[in-house]
Amino acid sequence: MSRLYLILFALLSFTTYGQNMLGKYLDFADEQYAKGDYIYALQYYEKAMEIDSNTVSIIWKYAESLRAYKDYRKASYYYQKVYEKEETAIYPSSLLQWALMEKQNGNYTEAIELFKRAKKKYSKDKRTYNYLKSKRELESCLWAQTALKDTSDLEKIELPKGLNTVNSEFGHTASQGQFVLSSMRSKKENVGEEMLDDNYKNRLYFTAWKDSLKEVNPGLLESLNKAEVNTGNGCFSPDGKRFYYSNCGGDENKFNCQIWVSSYQNGKWSNPNPLGEIINEPGTNNTTPTIAVIENEEWLIFSSNREDGKGGMDLYYSVIKNNGNQFSKVRPLNAANSLDNDISPFYNAEKKRLYFSSSWYDGFGGYDVFYLELKNGRWEAPQNLGLPINSSANDLYYFEDRDSMYVSSNRIGVQYVKNPTCCSDIFGYRHPRIIIPETKKETLAELNKRLPVTLYFHNDVPDPRSKEPTTKVNYISSYNDYIAMLPEYRKEYAKGLSGEKIVEAEEDIESFFLQYVEQGVKDLSLFQSLLLEELQKGFQIRLNVRGFASPLAKTEYNVALTQRRIMSLGNYLRAYDNGVFAPYLDGNAPNGGKLELVGVPYGEYTANQITSDNPNDVKNSVFSRAAARERKIEIQSVSYLETDSIFFFIDCVPNVITLGKIQQGEKSFQFSVHNNQEKSLKISAIKTEGDLVNFSFGNTVPARGSSLIQATTSKKLPDGIFSFPILIYFEGYSSPIRLMLLGETPK
Repeated sequence: MSRLYLILFALLSFTTYGQNMLGKYLDFADEQYAKGDYIYALQYYEKAMEIDSNTVSIIWKYAESLRAYKDYRKASYYYQKVYEKEETAIYPSSLLQWALMEKQNGNYTEAIELFKRAKKKYSKDKRTYNYLKSKRELESCLWAQTALKDTSDLEKIELPKGLNTVNSEFGHTASQGQFVLSSMRSKKENVGEEMLDDNYKNRLYFTAWKDSLKEVNPGLLESLNKAEVNTGNGCFSPDGKRFYYSNCGGDENKFNCQIWVSSYQNGKWSNPNPLGEIINEPGTNNTTPTIAVIENEEWLIFSSNREDGKGGMDLYYSVIKNNGNQFSKVRPLNAANSLDNDISPFYNAEKKRLYFSSSWYDGFGGYDVFYLELKNGRWEAPQNLGLPINSSANDLYYFEDRDSMYVSSNRIGVQYVKNPTCCSDIFGYRHPRIIIPETKKETLAELNKRLPVTLYFHNDVPDPRSKEPTTKVNYISSYNDYIAMLPEYRKEYAKGLSGEKIVEAEEDIESFFLQYVEQGVKDLSLFQSLLLEELQKGFQIRLNVRGFASPLAKTEYNVALTQRRIMSLGNYLRAYDNGVFAPYLDGNAPNGGKLELVGVPYGEYTANQITSDNPNDVKNSVFSRAAARERKIEIQSVSYLETDSIFFFIDCVPNVITLGKIQQGEKSFQFSVHNNQEKSLKISAIKTEGDLVNFSFGNTVPARGSSLIQATTSKKLPDGIFSFPILIYFEGYSSPIRLMLLGETPK
């Protein structure tokens, strides 16, 4: 037998052996995954990957197990590999899952681009979950980028040693000196992380609870914890005499959860019993109960996957009667429910807020904690509880005890053995015991970090075909009309295209409306709330607003148009909330607060000159994404108006000088400086970049008077469209007054 034959025989034998082992590894890993034992499954998928790391089905299973194990970084990498091999042809959610993992890693910029791509990919059928989830998550990531600036000033509570372990802990309630939690841990010693075996169950634990405790040793309440089931999610009735919790049993491949109750009788807890079929509807999972007293009624609020839900686990409620012996008809709590899971409710009766966790609404990643506020008998829209309660990981089981807040999360910082986001710990927070008053500088920084706020307009809006610099249009009216035009934008921008190009164009312009137009109004809403707080403290504030236009119309026309756009923002603020800003804009607020809008209408002077200015090419000059991005105003900066500041008593008319189209050479113009104080001022210098303008002026501006400034352009003006500042300096003041000079010379 030749040596070559022996080598080939050995290779074939090894290949056959490898294929046999590959099948065994995959079968065993699949079995463990189905059980929910993701660590064990990963070990055997990794063995399979050592034999075959190119087959897309194996990579997919590995990615799915990593996601289940909450190893978001690795899961993202392998979902990417799957998508690059099959582009959703085999695994339709591969792109969506890749994007979701990037979000859970806190990589919002990358996630936004992936969700935009996913939205296009799934847009052939806009009724599917993949499309709806991609669209929702794109909005959520845009929100998260803004909300990162809003970390609450909560201080972290140092929880007692022994409460958290390398396993998963979930806090549920604190009552009468007892802290109730559940934990997935083994009875065996020195077991690392969550591997499912007969000893590894989720069970309820109780421990004494007070602020002075440095260490605790939670103990099992044996009557509530049966060896063959998983228990958790406990809550007490208002009188402390009933304890409701989740009891999950059944086949290991398919848990069935019911809500059980135990009563406190004769100094001990009775043997628990399941609630009746009104609550534990046959064939459904029912879990995470909480008790809420709402309008003098005791409600049981819980999660269930009933057929009348919106998707996954939804929140339901039933009114408890006759000391817990009767329950009313179960009804969905629709204000909270979504296409994703909505779970772990908690109600604060004093605040009239229902807290819950969901992975659907605007959030930082995975599950976030939200709240519904009960006003006039109605639940308001869900609001994110914000940082640091929430994170890009899963944040669940929020509850409050006196001045403290608790949440369970698998964020970076938990105790772990291998994967830093594998398991959940309980985190505690409270408001600072001593609140240091904010200084003016700190609050100004809070406003400025919101900027720029960018607001967009349809072509030639407001007041089409007008040459006036003023308008009565309220920006929000313009915005509503603009949003209503989205179908027209989709149609016009896709005109002349075919096949996939139509879908791409429609998604491209729709993404612009979502990412820019709608986001601008959301940013404005948050900004104006902070602005009003500062004005109500009596501060005098200046907003610097810049206006822009696309290059479709003539230059002079566009300057007037952008002046109208800036004024529409002032009109909006004046009308907002029954005129709450009006006294500040008029300078007659009783507390001395003042709001001043300083606008610089650039027109098309800063527009991208590649953007079409052909009126016959409506698709590109009006309805394209490039043209739409140019039509905007930006709140650029915020500053305080001090009574001793030069900005407080000097006005320049005009504050934007538009020369229009001019020839290179000398061009004369003039403007006035008005002094509104009781003493005269001296102009020390007037400057421009590169001495592009020569000025003639008298040094003194009289008290309550004006001084006329004569100016002449030099022969060194830039070619084409230009814009640059004119800076006026006054003796005794370090900051100059700023004007803008706009124009266009032949190239």
